[in-house]
Amino acid sequence: MEIINKPLPNIWLCILLDIIGCASFTIPLVGEFSDVVWAPISAFLFYRMFGGRFGKIGAVINFIEEALPFTDIIPSFTIAWVIRKYFSSKSILPHSSLTNG
Repeated sequence: MEIINKPLPNIWLCILLDIIGCASFTIPLVGEFSDVVWAPISAFLFYRMFGGRFGKIGAVINFIEEALPFTDIIPSFTIAWVIRKYFSSKSILPHSSLTNG
């Protein structure tokens, strides 16, 4: 398991990026074209913000979500923030403590 050393991103930045991703959904026809541009940018930002294995996997999922039509409503940055904030492992036991009986 990889230890996440990156600090938790700002929740307001996550919400803003989700709003930007969702904004293209409000413009008929143009919206789906803009997803082609936004998807790689969003994936790159996701990886840079969350980093590590979580960031890599999340960036791929985020790219797919942004590239697929009609999935812009999913707040992937905010969901990732909640996962990192409330469900990530806070400490990892040293290997030596696992071998002591």
